[in-house]
Amino acid sequence: MEYKILICDDDVDILNALEIYLRGEGYGVVRVENGADAIAGVAAARPHLVLLDIMMPITDGITAAVEIRKTSNVPIIFLSAKSEDTDRVLGLNMGGDDYITKPFNPVELLARIKSALRRYARLGGIQAHVGDAAFGVLQNIYQTGGLTVDDDKKMVTVDGEETTLTPIEYNILLLLIKNQDRVFSSDQIYEAVWNEPAFYVSKTVSVHIRNIREKIEINPKEPRYLKVVYGLGYKVVSLQ
Repeated sequence: MEYKILICDDDVDILNALEIYLRGEGYGVVRVENGADAIAGVAAARPHLVLLDIMMPITDGITAAVEIRKTSNVPIIFLSAKSEDTDRVLGLNMGGDDYITKPFNPVELLARIKSALRRYARLGGIQAHVGDAAFGVLQNIYQTGGLTVDDDKKMVTVDGEETTLTPIEYNILLLLIKNQDRVFSSDQIYEAVWNEPAFYVSKTVSVHIRNIREKIEINPKEPRYLKVVYGLGYKVVSLQ
């Protein structure tokens, strides 16, 4: 299948370069020049991934991401000229899956895109075990207390109520709930979920952990399921 990528940047030269890179790799491209058009483009074109500049006129990338997240869990990779941790954390908090600083290396950008699309494909159930499901066999369902992750349906429920996670959040939670009570460091989580070496990624992982807690915990400040083991990492605890 051909993956479709929406690219959004107010710099036409960057849009042109991105389109050349992506079409050269066989991706379909939808291009827009501001956040408002990105919001509309996601709804109309239903892309498989969004490359979103942060600083733009009319509607900035952060605002656009918040609006997109109201209706879609499509992977969002932010592109920004700012490299400060505060900007990275803000972008991830507002629904971004990844963050790349301009000027970017095309090889690195394409690797990040391919990694994000693989995670999105898994979340979309492309690799679900259809044969087992057809016979009513329940497999790949992980539970602790009232938290359940059904990896065949790619569904997360808390006390019977479905909650929506982004592809990154889903895969982090799946890793932890499949290995209940095992502590994973930030580097281990990053390497397992992003499928690339971990370099200075603790804040990236911690932001996603915080976002997951907001969605699965009654009181995120006193989590029941997703615990931090200070100085070591994170775990999902086994509960009856």
